[in-house]
Amino acid sequence: MARLADYFVLVAFGPHPRGSGEGQGQILQRFPEKDWEDNPFPQGIELFCQPSGWQLCPERNPPTFFVAVLTDINSERHYCACLTFWEPVESTQEVVCAEDATEKEEEADEGGQARLSSTAPAHPGQLFAPKTLVLVSRLDHTEVFRNSLGLIYAIHVEGLNVCLENVIGNLLTCTVPLAGGSQRTISLGAGDRQVIQTPLVDSLPVSRCSVALLFRQLGITNVLSLFCAALTEHKVLFLSRSYQRLADACRGLLALLFPLRYSFTYVPILPAQLLEVLSTPTPFIIGVNAAFQAETQELLDVIIADLDGGTVTVPECVHIPPLPEPLQSQTHNVLSMVLDPELELADLAFPPPTTSASSLKMQDKELRAVFLRLFAQLLQGYRWCLHIVRIHPEPVIRFHKAAFLGQRGLVEDDFLMKVLEGMAFAGFVSERGVPYRSTDLFDELVAHEVARMRADENHPHRVLRHVQELAEQLYKNENPYPAVAMHKVQRPGEASHLRRTHRPFPRLDEGTVQWIVDQAAAKMQGAPPAVKAERRTTVPSGPPMTAILERCSGPHINSARRLEVVRNCISYVFEGKMLEAKKLLPAVLRALKGRAARRCLAHELHLHVQQNRAVLDHQQFDFVVRMMNCCLQDCTSLDEHGIAAALLPLVTAFCRKLSPGVTQFAYSCVQEHVVWSTPQFWEAMFYGDVQTHIRALYLEPSDDHVSPSQEVGETQSQDDERSALDVASEQRRLWPTLSREKQQELVQKEESTVFSQAIHYANRMSYLLLPLDSSKSRLLRERAGLGDLESASNSLVTNSMAGSVAESYDTESGFEDAETCDVAGAVVRFINRFVDKVCTESGVTSDHLKGLHVMVPDIVQMHIETLEAVHRESKRLPPIQKPKLLRPRLLPGEECVLDGLRVYLLPDGREEGVGGSGGGPALLPAEGAVFLTTYRVIFTGMPTDPLVGEQVVVRSFPVAALTKEKRISVQTPVDQLLQDGLQLRSCTFQLLKMAFDEEVGSDSAELFRKQLHKLRYPPDIRGTFAFTLGSAHTPGRPPRVAKDKGPSLRTLSRNLVKNAKKTIGRQYVTRKKYNPPGWENRGQPPPEDQEDEISVSEELEPSTLTPSSALKPSDRMTMSSLVERACCRDYQRLGLGTLSSSLSRAKSEPFRISPVNRMYAICRSYPGLLIVPQSIQDNALQRVSRCYRQNRFPVVCWRSGRSKAVLLRSGGLHGKGVVGLFKTQNTPSPGQAQTDSSSLEQEKYLQAVVSSMPRYADSSGRNTLSSFSSAHMGGHGKWSSVRASGRSTGLGADVGSRLAGRDLLSTPHTNGAPPDSGFLRPQRAALYIIGDKAQLKGVRPDPLQQWELVPIEVFEARQVKASFKKLLKACVPGCPVVESSSASFLRSLEDSEWLIQIHKLLQISVLVVELLDSGSSVLVSLEDGWDITTQVVSLVQLLSDPFYRTLEGFRLLVEKEWLSFGHRFSHRGAHTLAGQSSGFTPVFLQFLDCVHQVHLQFPMEFEFSQFYLKFLGYHHASRRFRTFLLDSDYERIELGLLYEEKGERRGQLACRSVWEYVDRLSKRTPMFYNYTYAPEDTEVLRPYSNVSNLKVWDFYTEETLAEGPPYDWELAQGPPEPPEEERPDGGAPQSRRRVVWPCYDSRPRVQPDAISRLLEELQRLETELGRPSERWKDTWDRVKAAQRLESRQDGRGTPSSLLVSTVPHHRRSLGVYLQEGPVGSTLSLSLDSDQSSGSTTSSSRQAARRSTSTLYSQFQTAESENRSYEGTLYKKGAFMKPWKARWFVLDKTKHQLRYYDHRVDTECKGVIDLAEVEAVAPGTPTIGAPKTVDEKAFFDVRTTRRVYNFCAQDVPSAQQWVDRIQSCLSDA
Repeated sequence: MARLADYFVLVAFGPHPRGSGEGQGQILQRFPEKDWEDNPFPQGIELFCQPSGWQLCPERNPPTFFVAVLTDINSERHYCACLTFWEPVESTQEVVCAEDATEKEEEADEGGQARLSSTAPAHPGQLFAPKTLVLVSRLDHTEVFRNSLGLIYAIHVEGLNVCLENVIGNLLTCTVPLAGGSQRTISLGAGDRQVIQTPLVDSLPVSRCSVALLFRQLGITNVLSLFCAALTEHKVLFLSRSYQRLADACRGLLALLFPLRYSFTYVPILPAQLLEVLSTPTPFIIGVNAAFQAETQELLDVIIADLDGGTVTVPECVHIPPLPEPLQSQTHNVLSMVLDPELELADLAFPPPTTSASSLKMQDKELRAVFLRLFAQLLQGYRWCLHIVRIHPEPVIRFHKAAFLGQRGLVEDDFLMKVLEGMAFAGFVSERGVPYRSTDLFDELVAHEVARMRADENHPHRVLRHVQELAEQLYKNENPYPAVAMHKVQRPGEASHLRRTHRPFPRLDEGTVQWIVDQAAAKMQGAPPAVKAERRTTVPSGPPMTAILERCSGPHINSARRLEVVRNCISYVFEGKMLEAKKLLPAVLRALKGRAARRCLAHELHLHVQQNRAVLDHQQFDFVVRMMNCCLQDCTSLDEHGIAAALLPLVTAFCRKLSPGVTQFAYSCVQEHVVWSTPQFWEAMFYGDVQTHIRALYLEPSDDHVSPSQEVGETQSQDDERSALDVASEQRRLWPTLSREKQQELVQKEESTVFSQAIHYANRMSYLLLPLDSSKSRLLRERAGLGDLESASNSLVTNSMAGSVAESYDTESGFEDAETCDVAGAVVRFINRFVDKVCTESGVTSDHLKGLHVMVPDIVQMHIETLEAVHRESKRLPPIQKPKLLRPRLLPGEECVLDGLRVYLLPDGREEGVGGSGGGPALLPAEGAVFLTTYRVIFTGMPTDPLVGEQVVVRSFPVAALTKEKRISVQTPVDQLLQDGLQLRSCTFQLLKMAFDEEVGSDSAELFRKQLHKLRYPPDIRGTFAFTLGSAHTPGRPPRVAKDKGPSLRTLSRNLVKNAKKTIGRQYVTRKKYNPPGWENRGQPPPEDQEDEISVSEELEPSTLTPSSALKPSDRMTMSSLVERACCRDYQRLGLGTLSSSLSRAKSEPFRISPVNRMYAICRSYPGLLIVPQSIQDNALQRVSRCYRQNRFPVVCWRSGRSKAVLLRSGGLHGKGVVGLFKTQNTPSPGQAQTDSSSLEQEKYLQAVVSSMPRYADSSGRNTLSSFSSAHMGGHGKWSSVRASGRSTGLGADVGSRLAGRDLLSTPHTNGAPPDSGFLRPQRAALYIIGDKAQLKGVRPDPLQQWELVPIEVFEARQVKASFKKLLKACVPGCPVVESSSASFLRSLEDSEWLIQIHKLLQISVLVVELLDSGSSVLVSLEDGWDITTQVVSLVQLLSDPFYRTLEGFRLLVEKEWLSFGHRFSHRGAHTLAGQSSGFTPVFLQFLDCVHQVHLQFPMEFEFSQFYLKFLGYHHASRRFRTFLLDSDYERIELGLLYEEKGERRGQLACRSVWEYVDRLSKRTPMFYNYTYAPEDTEVLRPYSNVSNLKVWDFYTEETLAEGPPYDWELAQGPPEPPEEERPDGGAPQSRRRVVWPCYDSRPRVQPDAISRLLEELQRLETELGRPSERWKDTWDRVKAAQRLESRQDGRGTPSSLLVSTVPHHRRSLGVYLQEGPVGSTLSLSLDSDQSSGSTTSSSRQAARRSTSTLYSQFQTAESENRSYEGTLYKKGAFMKPWKARWFVLDKTKHQLRYYDHRVDTECKGVIDLAEVEAVAPGTPTIGAPKTVDEKAFFDVRTTRRVYNFCAQDVPSAQQWVDRIQSCLSDA
């Protein structure tokens, strides 16, 4: 029994103490005045009586009632029933508060109390004050409270003749039962009667109608949101104008949470003065009057439910996880069926007569029943995951969260995870986990109704019936005896509060009330204490749990077959059948992705353990460890499927003997998994084992045969075996009957069981946390759990502990011991924290706990000592099953720096390595080793896939090409261990993604990185491979040169450089202006012999600055060597002047070769000899050069032989110069003399260039750009495409109005702009200056000038670099791509903008070619003049001059424009340590890509092959040759590279120049030669430059895993193929067919093109005959000459070469398709398919045919014909050609179908290779087919290339042909 009411309080309005307008509550009286002992008086009642604040009102309001809830410090709830009424204010109060009356009125309105309009008006100015009657109780009987307070108010208002003191005394002394369903009738002594009904079961909440009202106010979705929010511990705030509704909503929400109890802040009605509580950080459920809605606006993380508006607002930063599917949708559907039964019937044609809806009370219970079912479904089987850790003296129970989530299949579910981690669920476990207690509806439901709920899932009506049954039980719980007795309570009359004759509520007599209370207390003392009779039973566990939604785990659905494979493999391992096991292993590793297979593995391994030990041999041990690792790699840190738990006993059981007395256990090989460092895993394991042992303690000895590792959730096989909970329940039942001694004994036994398990686990944990090799401590410390726990622990404690531990060890132990102590310390701390937690929870005594703390460091130290011996012995083991390391082939002079480190090469996102669309097997991952040499990084190895066979995988790249090195952490493909790895990316489009084998220590990997870095970025250029190759000195140090007697050329070149330095130094000194040192010295230490430039102060000879014929002898020698340079030969070829020995000028020539820069004094990055206008003196050049960046003034580099226009190049302009000259119109002031003199010199210089050109301008003044063929620039308005390019690198928009405007005088522009009147002069400019748009801003050209500026926007070097990085990522992604590879590749390619830059370069180059071709000269003056300028100038020369399209010419072009004119190869390639930060910028590679694009469009115009371009692209970055090192000729002379001493050259030395190497190779093999070379002499190439016409260069995408990059020729030549051998039985030789894998083999080597194959064959035959073999080039030239001769004799024109070149130009660009490779090119001509039949005359075809026959007759005797079957067939020609009768020969021997013009024709017209035939099928006649033939005589032969249509004379012969061809195919 309990008191109905604890306190009765009267609270009235009082003025605020600080005199503010608002009042405050004052307690007038309270009964009883003394606090109850068991229940002190709650504080703060005054605030809760008037939650909106105490305010006066101008009118009488009707009385109000609500129940507030206060929670005390012990989490007990007190229900405060408040009845408030209004009384007139006394005069003293009026004085205080009159002035504020108006405000009060407004605030009272806001307070939202319901009021009636006053019928009896009070006299004006009268105010009313609130007064509240409060009843405080711990019971929740709202209606009884309302009636009781109503009765007291009615007695007061109606003036009844009843003593109020008696009524209140009776109320305070009334007692009621707590539960059990009994009814109690009470009377307060005023003729009243009330019935109090208690619920049947105390634990079920009483909700009345609150849940139904909540759903009615907010709707289903909103209530579900609030439900999830409350469960996942979010803050929920209710708003309403009604306090009663707030209380009901909060009560309803709490009722929905049953069986969980809400344990956070719960305040259904929060007073206004306490609103700051809303910003508390903890979760809450709070109700607030809607009047204060404004104050809640700034709450960022509070979910606000507006009951009056029916909305729920969830802030953006709050995520409420929804219920797991399908529960979410099922619950929603059932709720809508309960709330809206009409919904199901709404669509029926004949709806049944409407059924009466449930009453509100019943509907309330139905809604609660839905949520009760939901919890039963969510928590089904929860009792199987309870661990009972102690039974006596009190049960200690833990819940195994991970097992629960894993077995329900909800590991990923956010909602359930948060619920299980919440406080409410912890309370649920401690309250409901107890095995012996009274049960309620939820226990029954979760134990017995689960199967029914699963069966009903798809039957809504059965679900509804179940809900209604549950609702009945809930209703019955609240109303067990409906309407037995009637309430009878006096109520005040209608509108009684408006009566005028109110006297104030009287002061009550405390003595009377206290006397009544005391009387009752005295009675109670005599009575026996009421004990709550509980029916306690064993709580049923219910069926074992099932997954909430049976999810199949993707491709790893474990069929019985998979489990069989696992079992077989394990039995093979233990039977010693290792080969069989090895075959099955890959399948087992794949199967182990599935949960069932992992369980099966653990189970099977258990069977092989006897007496806790299983000794294996080395191979068995390796297999078992690999399978365990594979199992554990997919375990999360929670181990929700219990796999790690099942394996834990096994890893300490399986072992192998390493040597006498040294045994290695499996745990030392499976430590690298995150699960071992997770404290929660160890706790769950510990509690599980403790439960098993406690259970065994109480079972009869006969039952005592349970395995300690029994899995959670596993049902017992024997019926008599009871679960631990059953045992515990039985023990709890017996506990009270036991004697005190027996109880003590049981407690002691349990405690020592827990203690022994703690020692056992300290050992186990040290096994799995201490690494075998203490050098791997880094890994251990980085592991998630240990690291986090370290940081989380109290730093002061750990530091002091660590300090004492460190001091206690021997201080002289040295570095390594300190390292191990560090590991030991970390493990000791980890184990100590674990021990502390589990022992305090399990009630271990403090003495035992102290003992454990002493033991743990000893256990760890002992284990470390054991491990040292194991580690030492395990290192001595011969490594088994690891493949032998394959040594890579090295170049002559290439030396190994680091020998092979064993690694795995992993797939990197390219299809090639894994088969992909190209077909072929998965070559990657491969197991092998990585080698570091002085030149390359090389991987060699074998694929791990046993099906691929013995293929060797090679991937390598030059060290110099490394662009990015990144540490990664990856899983090794075989053992599935997490290992350190490296990812190396190179600019030659190779990627090594490697995982180091476990035998490679972290120090070896680190050494590899350091050595690689050292080789990639040597401190000095002399440290590169090109220099160290063949020289004895150590890299990085310049060799010491012995003094020669006579001055050699090298020493002269040194002197020359010194002179140049003096000159430069002198210039700087005399100007008194400091110039920073040049970029080539910035950031790198000067070489030893370099003097400080600025401090040189010797007098200069006057001759160094003025050109003079009296050169010193050394200078003359330099001059002669400069003249020897190839550039001069080219200048002379172009007619750009000569340089006689006396340096006398030939006045007739417009240009001359000036030696002004021979000392590199004017411009360090220019060559020594330059072409300048004849009229310009050398001394003027010094001044001109000042106007240009880097002093790179304009010089001529090419002249058109036809139009005599010249191409000039220079750096960009400084602010002064032409631009300044155009900008300033005023006369120069004397102060500007120096700069203006430079500008004038510059103007003179440009004028001299213009005047040195012969006038070729047309009189018509046609626009230069109109000669662009429409095919190139896309129609009318030629600049439109240049302008329209929307990218940042488009040419400027104003260029169009400049150049195109002249032509279209009257017509407006294509882009709508009118032509600019300033440019209407009919004369074309003689010189166009192409410059950066940014430089030429604001320039107003003078119409009288003869030159014109063309401002364009170009990309900068950094954009090239960024673009190249993206291109690298696109071509070699680095990680496997998820989506279809082609789409993602194309998207990445587009993002890189590489092709857009190529397009821009080609576009500008074609523009310049047009201008030059039309007779105007062009000066290209972009950036510093050494990047884009060089690209454009080189491309222009290549397109304009056929000479540069030969091998010799291209070499010259590169030497002249790239090397001599100072492209910064070393800077752009980041060759040294100084350039490391600037990164790799492939300007030269971009130029080669442009050449490749032109080559693709004009394949017959280039003497060199595509392979030649790839070769240069590879070696310009490889640093194998010295050609592409350093940044200018000046630097090359300084190092003595430019003029090698004649005497120094020795034949056996490796080539130092790439050109020399190319020459040597070209003599041996035609790999650089293009067989289709047939140039047009006067051809100027104009390639298409649109992005749609550009192709991705296969240099970026192809790779050969068989031999690595094919660009080092010596390495690419594999072993010779074995000759055909006769069979021993004398049969025919075996077929030499072989499989060619596109992803593996080098196709051009395996399948060379026809001409290369014939040349090879010829060479082989000559060798066999003992003749000296002829060079391939001579043979080829002879064949071509013979062909020309033949065609001349035929008198049918003279084709220029073997390939007919009378094809029109646009076909020439498309007619030949080549498959390029290192051994030449595969040739397939499609000239036959020309559109215009007239273009190719029959004679030329005839000639081509004749030439072909001659070509064949050169090499082979008249072939003996093999004719298996022959006859006439009609064949349909390709591409709209007519049907023609041909003579066909089927040749079984050669496996081909040949055809001839007629029967006696000896020349074969074509061959169909039967190896390519896919099918022979009946055909249909097409247009032009023979008319008289039957339709069935047609048949088609489909090959891999095309479909051939044939027609025989009649049906039988057609059938015969088909049969013969089919039999040929089947024979093959």
